[in-house]
Amino acid sequence: MMKGQFRIMRCTTAGVDAVAAATRHSFSRHTHEQYGIGVIHQGAQKSLSGRGMVEAGPGDMITVNPGEVHDGAPIGDAGRSWKMLYFDPSLIGAVTADLQEHGERRDEFPRPVIQDVRLAHQFERLFTAMTTTGIPSTIRQEEALLILLAGVFDEPGNPQRLPAIPRAIRRARDLIDDQPARAVTLEDLSRESGLSRFQVVRAFARATGMTPHAYLVQRRIDLARRMIAGGSSLAEAAIASGFADQSHMTRTFIRKYGLSPGAYADAMN
Repeated sequence: MMKGQFRIMRCTTAGVDAVAAATRHSFSRHTHEQYGIGVIHQGAQKSLSGRGMVEAGPGDMITVNPGEVHDGAPIGDAGRSWKMLYFDPSLIGAVTADLQEHGERRDEFPRPVIQDVRLAHQFERLFTAMTTTGIPSTIRQEEALLILLAGVFDEPGNPQRLPAIPRAIRRARDLIDDQPARAVTLEDLSRESGLSRFQVVRAFARATGMTPHAYLVQRRIDLARRMIAGGSSLAEAAIASGFADQSHMTRTFIRKYGLSPGAYADAMN
């Protein structure tokens, strides 16, 4: 179903979301709970990633890891178009168990932008397999996903990895993750982490790419998105996820995802 410039398609495999978009929209910093893999078809964009600022143009693949802070803006006035597949971490974890080499488990896409024509074509095959209506071909989907992930997880050279998040900040982050709808304060985070309020703000932003408040809002919109996908009303999702009202949730949803929660609900239910 087309909603503005975004099309959300039903997938034949549980735990996968498919999105096609053509837009000039600039996305503010946000995260996803899922892994994302996509291809830019027209135009170009620049975005923050876990590896710094990157640019992607026609034919380039783009990836994002769960929890990775990123944004996105078009390069030029024409906007850009792309397709994306978003995968629940449990699905990727099950598949990557087959890709282990020498006992090493791979759980992070190492490259935010990949320039590989054959891999981009493989993504298109997987996208088609995941979104074709009718009786799904399970073996076709599994084969296409394994081949794609083998290429996406490949690490040419020795890419820089993000530093580990300090234990004190993990405790503060976990406090938000455990109850995102709770009215948490900097004093709460300070007490949990053992740091001063200023130290929490500075260290949290350095470690995660977001201030504590921005992270809290992101986790709330993640919760709201899951509730909407599960059939909850917009008003119910807004209140249960900690937003002041439905309007507040709607503004946040549009800013982070480029479409309204109502459009998302129509596509998912």
